[in-house]
Amino acid sequence: MRVKRFIVDTMPEAMQHIRNELGSDAVILSSKEIKVGGFMGIFTKKKIEVIAALDKEDKSNQDKPATPSVQVPRNSVPQAYKKTAVSTQPAGPNRLGVPGDSEKAFDHPEQMSNRERAAVDFAAALAQAAAGGQQPAELSEQPLISAYERESAESAIPVPASADPVSQSEARNSAEQKMLDELREMKEWIARLSRQNLVNPELPESLESIREQLIRQDLTDQLSEVWLNNAMDEWVASNKTLSDEQLRASIYRQMESFLEGRFGGGIQRATRIVYIAGPTGVGKTTTIAKLAAEQLFKYQRKVGFITSDTYRISAVDQLRTYASILNVPLEVVQSPGDMQRAMHRLEDCDLILMDTAGRNYRNELLVSELQSLMAPSDHSETYLVLSLTSKSSDMVEITDHFSKFGLDKVIFTKLDETGSCGPLFNLLNAHPLKVSYMTNGQNVPDDLLMPDTTMLSRMLLGELRT
Repeated sequence: MRVKRFIVDTMPEAMQHIRNELGSDAVILSSKEIKVGGFMGIFTKKKIEVIAALDKEDKSNQDKPATPSVQVPRNSVPQAYKKTAVSTQPAGPNRLGVPGDSEKAFDHPEQMSNRERAAVDFAAALAQAAAGGQQPAELSEQPLISAYERESAESAIPVPASADPVSQSEARNSAEQKMLDELREMKEWIARLSRQNLVNPELPESLESIREQLIRQDLTDQLSEVWLNNAMDEWVASNKTLSDEQLRASIYRQMESFLEGRFGGGIQRATRIVYIAGPTGVGKTTTIAKLAAEQLFKYQRKVGFITSDTYRISAVDQLRTYASILNVPLEVVQSPGDMQRAMHRLEDCDLILMDTAGRNYRNELLVSELQSLMAPSDHSETYLVLSLTSKSSDMVEITDHFSKFGLDKVIFTKLDETGSCGPLFNLLNAHPLKVSYMTNGQNVPDDLLMPDTTMLSRMLLGELRT
């Protein structure tokens, strides 16, 4: 028996190699996905390892010559796609089935499926759009989708008449949705490459240093590119005569414009109850103590505490300690009925601060328990407490889950534990929240700040250390 191992990008390519070298009677013994190349486990490429065999004792197989392959000139393949495949494509085969940096698949275009031909044409158009500055989102996905549907119809296994039409429809919709997701991912990748090519060249030295600072601050590309492009337009409009100070001032103006209307101030005088919500471990209880001290000593308001955090060990004891130090009453609640009784007992307080239990924001059931204890009204405010040490994506997801409470303002904690405030800007860009307070330590009541435009702008540009 003759056994041969093939390393290929796609199974059609493997079948062609097997037919050419072993003949049409060869059988595939195994196939699996492997990773090759790279350096220390990174930049590896995904390949398919196929092991095929041919029985040498079969005379018909020995006498039958292998089917010769028809060679087609390489210039028949769109040059724009070949350049993109060689220079910019990520490691491994493309999810659409188009090979990565290998050109072997282009040697037999007559054997390509309708889907693969459409994918090649679509990728070529994307490459040309990126090179020409066109937005890839303007390109139509319909030709590739149509080719995909046409090939699926041609190669589909006949479905018995008794099959459930609903199941067939769901399977077809699932396949179409998967193709759309793959197309969007490919377009986003090309768009990101195009934006990088447009932003990076010919930036003045001052703007280049600002761009690097914004990257260090974890600011999203969406915001930084808008600000840098606007400053770049001003520089070009002035015949490139703007000084470094003027370019920096342009960035400042855009930050001020972005932050306009994004500040909520402190607790309003007419507010009767303040709900404090947020995930676990962000410092809600300590923040409540700081807010109470501010209202007591600065505004001379009579404050009361309510806590529903009976799940965490010593959580009630921590707030009871603060209540004893500040000489304010404390009520513990576990149900909506307890909440009504606590409100009645604290009716002589000017302001009630409620400490809710920190919850895993991914658990909808646990988060919904908090909603049963809250009763937002015209005389209440709901604050979301977030840690600046969290990732931007986590902040946005947390806010998505807690937004059902009707969030009014946000408090950012642990400013002293991070040198990055970019996630704050990213969250404000994703949600219509207003910044109220920031905390930069555990000292009560000192480490409580009320930020403004100048403070946040200087922090983002690295001019202000906390």
